[in-house]
Amino acid sequence: MSIVKINALTVPTEMRATLEQRFASRAGAVESSDGFEWFELLRPVEGTDQYLVYTRWRSEEDYQNWMSGPMQAAHAGGGQGGRPQGEGGGAPRPAATGSTLWSFEVVQQAAPKTV
Repeated sequence: MSIVKINALTVPTEMRATLEQRFASRAGAVESSDGFEWFELLRPVEGTDQYLVYTRWRSEEDYQNWMSGPMQAAHAGGGQGGRPQGEGGGAPRPAATGSTLWSFEVVQQAAPKTV
């Protein structure tokens, strides 16, 4: 079965729009990756300052291949994709102040019934 990776990003209120804009500017970057199944960026509604980045993959190997290839290249791109430069014109300031990666195996799933 599939695996799920959830990256819990701590994002200060003043950086929320920046984070969402950065993800929007990279739309389509993961969809063609081998083994990719699903992506969602979840905005907190109440009680937390953590965004959740949900990705679902066919296998751990597919996820690791993406992390060591396209994902690494995207993060090495510096100020590309409309990302604002940090002070002094250097690398853009991170929108998140912390990050925790959670890993899960999908053991059961359901989808809406079709008529």
